[in-house]
Amino acid sequence: MPVPLTDLAHLDAPERARLAALVANQATLGDVLHWGLAQKPVLQPEEIITQDEYTHDVVVPLKPPLYLAYDVS
Repeated sequence: MPVPLTDLAHLDAPERARLAALVANQATLGDVLHWGLAQKPVLQPEEIITQDEYTHDVVVPLKPPLYLAYDVS
């Protein structure tokens, strides 16, 4: 099941579709980290917030002022 994208930035349709496709398979923290390391330049989480032993919130900066915020396990 693809990871859904919730658009709180009111992106235009092409940008929303691009980001939705980008996050669709990023279901775990490992997925997010591996994807970020493969980018040029590398995209590293700005913040990882531990919610419990299984769940983390991960904030990855894109182009200003956009961020991806993940709720991952």
